Formats: sequence, C-alpha cells, structure tokens
Amino acid sequence: MLLFIQMFKAIIEVALFAFVGQGILYIMAGAKRDTNFVFTLLKLITAPMTTFVRFISPRIILDRHIPLATFLFLVTLWIGLTVAKVQILLQAK
Repeated sequence: MLLFIQMFKAIIEVALFAFVGQGILYIMAGAKRDTNFVFTLLKLITAPMTTFVRFISPRIILDRHIPLATFLFLVTLWIGLTVAKVQILLQAK
C-alpha cells in the first residue's frame, strides 16, 4: 500500500510542477506562450489531469477555470496522500 501511495504521489508531484512551470511561463512569455516549446510540453504533461477534471466537473464551470480547478484538485490529492503516507509509517513503527 505504501508503494502505491508513493507512486501516485510522485505522479501528482510531476503534474503539480508542470502546472507551476506553466504558470511561470504564462507570466514570462505573455501572448507568445502558445508558440513556446516548453509551454507546449508542460501543457502536454498536464493534459490528462485537466481532461479528467473537465469530465468530473459540472458544465457551469468555465473552461478557462479548469486549469485552476485541476491544480487545486491535485493539491488536495497530494495533501491526502501525504496524510495517508504518514499514518502508514506511524502504524509501522
């Protein structure tokens, strides 16, 4: 179980770092961000999570808010997995 939690947490951390990178490039590149290779690569990494959140979210949420909702969803999952990992490690002690 601990291995599953660690693997899932690592996947979420990669996606979160990709979202942070996208945010930084969004600020730095401005309107030219869509032609930036790194921004496109980071967008490709986060696309499965964004698609999943779009699927589970109600249609009232605008498409431009989905990346923020995805980021918050991933942060919530990361916190939950961290709590679960700490509980498993404390029980093993």
